[in-house]
Amino acid sequence: MPVRRGFPRARLAESTARLLGNKLALVGLVISAVVVGLILLAPILAPYRPDAIDYRALLQAPSAAHPLGADDLGRDVLTRTLYGGRLSLAVSLTSVLLAVAVGVPLGLLAGYVGGATDEILMRLVDSLMALPSLVLALTITAVLGPGLVNAMFAIAVVGLPAITRLVRGQVLTIKHNDYVLAARSVGVRPAVLVMRHIMPNVLGPVLVQAALGIGFAIITESSVSFLGLGAQPPTATWGSMVQVGFQYLETAPWIALAPAAMIFVAVLGFNLLGEGLRGSLDPTSRSAT
Repeated sequence: MPVRRGFPRARLAESTARLLGNKLALVGLVISAVVVGLILLAPILAPYRPDAIDYRALLQAPSAAHPLGADDLGRDVLTRTLYGGRLSLAVSLTSVLLAVAVGVPLGLLAGYVGGATDEILMRLVDSLMALPSLVLALTITAVLGPGLVNAMFAIAVVGLPAITRLVRGQVLTIKHNDYVLAARSVGVRPAVLVMRHIMPNVLGPVLVQAALGIGFAIITESSVSFLGLGAQPPTATWGSMVQVGFQYLETAPWIALAPAAMIFVAVLGFNLLGEGLRGSLDPTSRSAT
């Protein structure tokens, strides 16, 4: 059965009901919302400034003054975990948005035009997939130099192939549906046909991939920062905090445990949310829910 054009109100209500009826998706939504809420409320919840140094609290264990302990410079771990999460999530979200902003047009172009254009674009995408994602991200960041902006660009490049191939595959299927062929036969311009008849049916799978991509981007950013190629001191991200705490695992494990736990919880939440969205928004996987 051909996929319906657009995303009418009835279909939106149906997808919302499917999402709310998926227990794992609800768990993922709650977890993601709690993580994002804690990060956004950092100025209210954090007891100190993220760069405040207290030499009297060097490597101090969790206490009333420092609920999650203090690091090697006496900085409050709770405060830095909350503020570090803001940067980690901002880098991850921006990277995914960049990948979507570039990958969707490339996938639409390759899938609809086909021929030599498709071959050239897909070979370029395949070349990006030749290396493991983390290795490619580290290579790009090492070449460009350490820093959050370069790490953001590297993560976006790593996420680009999945978006492009996903959109291309959707377009190759949708463009042969009857309503697309009918629109083409009456002289609808290609740009209008793609934006009004094809694009709305691609958005669901793209949203699913984006939600799953946020979790992967958080892991990649943390890995890059852990290796010293992302955030530079004294800027805190979850990855850089784990890198500092790794040096004190035997004497002060709380330095690494707090950001590592946040990485785990955030990735779990976004992955569960992505799987729930797959069942409610992606027409090709509805039978799985």
